[in-house]
Amino acid sequence: MIPENVTGPISGHAEGPVWWSGWGGLRWVDGYAGDLLTLRGDGIHRLHIDDEYAAFVRPRTSGGFAAFGARTLYLSDSADGPATAAGGFALGAARFNDGCADQDGRLLPGTMAASDAGAAGRLLRIGSDLSTSTILSDVTVSNGLAFSPDGSVAYYVDTATGRVDRFDVVDGELMGRRPFVQIDDGDGSPDGLTVAADGSVWVALWGGSAVHGYDAGGRLLERVPLPVDQVSACTFGADDLGTLFITTSAQDMGHDHGTEAGSVFSIRLGVTGMPVMPFAG
Repeated sequence: MIPENVTGPISGHAEGPVWWSGWGGLRWVDGYAGDLLTLRGDGIHRLHIDDEYAAFVRPRTSGGFAAFGARTLYLSDSADGPATAAGGFALGAARFNDGCADQDGRLLPGTMAASDAGAAGRLLRIGSDLSTSTILSDVTVSNGLAFSPDGSVAYYVDTATGRVDRFDVVDGELMGRRPFVQIDDGDGSPDGLTVAADGSVWVALWGGSAVHGYDAGGRLLERVPLPVDQVSACTFGADDLGTLFITTSAQDMGHDHGTEAGSVFSIRLGVTGMPVMPFAG
């Protein structure tokens, strides 16, 4: 099966796809444009949130959404904005990148270091009262983060390691970090990921023109090929959560690249995802 292109190459750097019925379907970021994009029945809608970068977005339990810019958390009380800055962060030589919310409704944003800054990134935790703590430091490019169906395991990517790691989740804390899968150099670098209801883990491969699906033991189940090189993230969506949506990037390719890079693709694999966890703040 070949994934279907559902948007065309409308983004410079599509990332962080999330399905949420409250905003009408699929939402993702166009990173360097600083925009949120939403695909629903009446077309594609674009909302600008940050002048430097848009990292990722999650729904709020109270309605609306929470979105991260380069160094700012934005909150909206409605599905389509506007969003207002709720707080800025001193991130040093880093900016926000990917992240998620956990079972307790806390945001877990990761940061990535500037290209010459080494391991200056972190993985943070932000509570519903906007209190902030650090979960991990010495991170280079914090990327995919998602939880197993029962919430007992967290899967995490620091892209520079070439691995997907796993943690035990104990009383809401991430403990016992260890490798889950090592991505072969020729297969690209792990980027965004999502976990299905059967416990399988689906990983976008930047530079690898593919998404890999692994069972809970780390065995490769399936390779989903894409017609572009820079595959950034994936999530399950549609009314039955049975469609895998995949974002891709045209980063560093120029406006006249003439490829499908920057498109969102979709494919039905006979696997069902889980509802996204919203932010309680």
